Amino acid sequence: MSTKLISGTSLQLLRRYDHRSESHRAQLLDDDGPAYVRVFVCVLRDIFKEDTVEYVLALIDEMLAANPKRARLFHDGTLADEDTYEPFLKNKNNKYYPSFRLLWKGNWFIQEKSCKILAVIVSVRPKNQNGIVSNGEASYGKKPFTTIDDVLIGLVKWLCEQLKKPSHPIRGVPTAINCLATLLKEPVVRSSFVQADGVKLLVPLISPASTQQSIQLLYETCLCIWLLSYYEPAIEFLATSRTLPRLIDVVKSSTKEKVVRVVVLTLKNLMSKGTLGAQMVDLQLPQVVQSLKAQAWSDEDLLEALNSLEEGLKDNIKKLSSFDKYKQEVLLGHLDWSPMHKDPIFWRENITNFEENDFQILRVLITILDTSSDPRTLAVACFDLSQFIQHHPAGRIIVTDLKAKERVMKLMNHENAEVTKNALLCIQRLFLGAKYASFLQIDKLVSGVSCYLSQPTVYEVGMIMILEATMNLNEECRIGESMYKAKTILNHIELADRSQNMALTFFG
Repeated sequence: MSTKLISGTSLQLLRRYDHRSESHRAQLLDDDGPAYVRVFVCVLRDIFKEDTVEYVLALIDEMLAANPKRARLFHDGTLADEDTYEPFLKNKNNKYYPSFRLLWKGNWFIQEKSCKILAVIVSVRPKNQNGIVSNGEASYGKKPFTTIDDVLIGLVKWLCEQLKKPSHPIRGVPTAINCLATLLKEPVVRSSFVQADGVKLLVPLISPASTQQSIQLLYETCLCIWLLSYYEPAIEFLATSRTLPRLIDVVKSSTKEKVVRVVVLTLKNLMSKGTLGAQMVDLQLPQVVQSLKAQAWSDEDLLEALNSLEEGLKDNIKKLSSFDKYKQEVLLGHLDWSPMHKDPIFWRENITNFEENDFQILRVLITILDTSSDPRTLAVACFDLSQFIQHHPAGRIIVTDLKAKERVMKLMNHENAEVTKNALLCIQRLFLGAKYASFLQIDKLVSGVSCYLSQPTVYEVGMIMILEATMNLNEECRIGESMYKAKTILNHIELADRSQNMALTFFG
């Protein structure tokens, strides 16, 4: 392909503009800005010498950096016959120009400048421009113009490619994120980006940052997520990825106000979407918000957003019933000693809810005993099973049928004392049943007696042996002021009904 010659008028304008001070160039642009833009576009379209292309791109970049409003010159009515996007992007009906000549075929300098310039030009196009042509009403030209959709889709393709396989090892990803932060307000860009599976390319970039460069990248990445939080198809992906925990980790550790602000605004947008509000509660976001509010922020918008997020979380908690929160916790597989686990009212009011979907939650709870390696989760799971046994009329039969006994018994030899204690309580209740379960209140043992108690003695002869109560309290069995050991009877289950005289313990 041969390089064309620029006209005498264009050459004269270039010479007048070249090697001038910034103030002089500003005056020239004020006087005849569209004419200089036409010269820049013509050179980029018709000249293929790399040095010349780089120089003109640098001139445009400097012009826009000095005054971003200059980008509107590319949309001036006097340029209605000029396809200003053509040098950067492919025109599928134009066989005379190579595909994506500058954005795809140039060196990194040319690609980076082309991307930034194109993003700025597109972002300031007139509001009445509907995507048919690049500038105004030039639909009667000799050749088809590049449409806005062609430009945006072409940009998204290039940006996703940079996030996957950067053309430059250091500048590739930051440049792509910077442009996305400008373009994602465009509906076509959001749609194309989601369809290109671009959202998952952003998630790994959401992580606490320390250096100035990484903080800026983090901020612009979170800005992209915030823009996507207004687009439902993108929210569906955000809800099923690690986006939410990552955002909360960032907001907990970041001290940069602009980062905290954009994350808080994002969380505020996502809070009302599906189960994201419940997930935020499970991830302890209310406590994080309280901590953030205690800090001295100078940004009033941030303070207002924190208050709004806090109120939204409170409303979200009120809307969720106790069992909904419990169900969410179990399904996530991470259990903790939240108040509902030890609340008798919760178990009494919600025990029948465990019967839903063929005891789905109970089955998941039992599965956790096999799959989890977290001691706290295992301890809570054992305790919850013991609560189900105690409060459900057929608790013992159901838990036994679901093969939970063997799983719990294995945990009685667990290295963690909390797991062992709650596994033992679960087994005791499994064999005693609800009638006598109330006597097994491990947590109510007098603390002063605990130093006298040795390790639990476990009897396994097909079942745990229940200790016989006696009315003849022997001084030899005394282990405290009012606590006595009870005699064990192997292969025998007997429990006196006279509970008021009963001294019961399962320690040997």
